[in-house]
Amino acid sequence: MTRRLAFIIATIAALAALVGVARAAESVPGPSPQELIETTARRLLEALDADRELARKDPARVRNLVDEILLPHFDTDYSARLVLGKHWRTATPEQRQRFIDAFYQSLLRNYGAALAEFTADRMTVLPFRGDVSSGQASVRTEVKRSNGQRVPVNYTLRATPGGWKAWDVTIEGISYVRNFRNDVGAEVDQTGLPAVIERLEKENRGGAAKTAR
Repeated sequence: MTRRLAFIIATIAALAALVGVARAAESVPGPSPQELIETTARRLLEALDADRELARKDPARVRNLVDEILLPHFDTDYSARLVLGKHWRTATPEQRQRFIDAFYQSLLRNYGAALAEFTADRMTVLPFRGDVSSGQASVRTEVKRSNGQRVPVNYTLRATPGGWKAWDVTIEGISYVRNFRNDVGAEVDQTGLPAVIERLEKENRGGAAKTAR
């Protein structure tokens, strides 16, 4: 096979793969990324608004609402794999599952804590940018705190056979997945994955949210 023919075949294969991705993304079941985030985030904030004072006093209530309303649309398995990075390949099946569960609970705590001052009437979904045929999407929202400060809250999603799923939340420019990956990656290198999982599980049992750096 000549080099030119090999190049042509490789180019055709790459184009076919891109067309396949585009068609798969366009046929994703369920609502669009924009509609999914607007409906889900607003429903979550309205549920918090129903009893804001109780939500402030009882973090477990906030975590339960996040668990019930938002996280069914969040791809925690995919996020956990991204967070562990190279360490995912060497982890045992048991370690992977324990890490996914610990990551899920950590997301509940940290995202729930960030919602304490946000209300549904102060939420704005900004115009969509991007191309859903790529299989990836970013939905930008803006929420006002009680002091009037505008806070950008952006969601990154990907197309899956079960519909669009969010896999990262970025609040005030801080990506939860990237921030978590930076912390966990260095910690796993130093102490090992079992120690990191145990530390996360202990934090989750304590219920205190870790402040993003």
